[in-house]
Amino acid sequence: MSLGSYLLRRLGGLLLVLLVTSFLVFGLLYLAPGSPLAFILGPRGGSPAQIAAAIAHYHLNDPFIVRYVTWLGDVLHGNFGFSIVYRQPVADLIASRAGTTTALVAYAAIIIAIVGILAGLIAALRGGWADQVISSLAAIGLSTPVFVIGVALISLFAVTLGWFPTFGVGTGGLDTLWHLTLPAIALSVASGAYLARITRTAVNEESGKEHVQTATVRGLSSGLIVRRHVLRNALIPIVTVLGLTIATLIAGAVVVENVFALDGIGSLLVKAILQRDFAVVQACVLVLVVAFVVINAIVDVLYTFIDPRISLGSKQ
Repeated sequence: MSLGSYLLRRLGGLLLVLLVTSFLVFGLLYLAPGSPLAFILGPRGGSPAQIAAAIAHYHLNDPFIVRYVTWLGDVLHGNFGFSIVYRQPVADLIASRAGTTTALVAYAAIIIAIVGILAGLIAALRGGWADQVISSLAAIGLSTPVFVIGVALISLFAVTLGWFPTFGVGTGGLDTLWHLTLPAIALSVASGAYLARITRTAVNEESGKEHVQTATVRGLSSGLIVRRHVLRNALIPIVTVLGLTIATLIAGAVVVENVFALDGIGSLLVKAILQRDFAVVQACVLVLVVAFVVINAIVDVLYTFIDPRISLGSKQ
């Protein structure tokens, strides 16, 4: 399959997933207990004029499918509705907070890739006590909840030692990087531990293959064998896990942003749910789904660059 055909196929799948997701997200308003007006106007309700305006604005007198198509058309034009809590367009709210979440996820992904792969390689190639220590630390990292790690990091490095700030995203540049260090570490611990275990397993499996033993007998250097024959073939499961990990980081950022008081999409989503700001909830969920599907599509394309034997669209 050519790259163009594959991208069109993935785009079609992406659009189908988004269509189904948008339908489910929009329908949650009407499946939830109570009247849709209770979500739109809040628990206190509103005056007769506000009720009439809400009914007209959200087309509540129209059939469900008509309302959904109208809402979907607005979304395709970049109109996600109006926040009843913040009193401003939802698109502006998300745009102002997307940078924080993107920077946090990117920072955490870099930490996961570097630490996870290096730790896995050391555990597999060194063995012995290094393998035992890394495996034990990975088990601890996997079993510790994100919010516990976040609170522990704040207590030690922010409150006790005073090395890092406890909340906020800073003023930009290196200051933002400094503010996001603890949140990124908290977000990356479990995923980095999992990637280390996957890397260790993949490298151990490839090291026992016949072509690696042949290269060793031929007298090739250990560094060359690891780079060309072990690590390259082990990259398929590593990249798969890394891609899925980055996608799940977007959801995990919800907890971290609340622990560290960051003004990202995750914290916005939590506040919107608690305040029943349904237009914001719909938009945030759609953004998270889009990011997840796009990242997985990118991972599928990367397979062919890592291993030319894998064709686009084939089953690994």
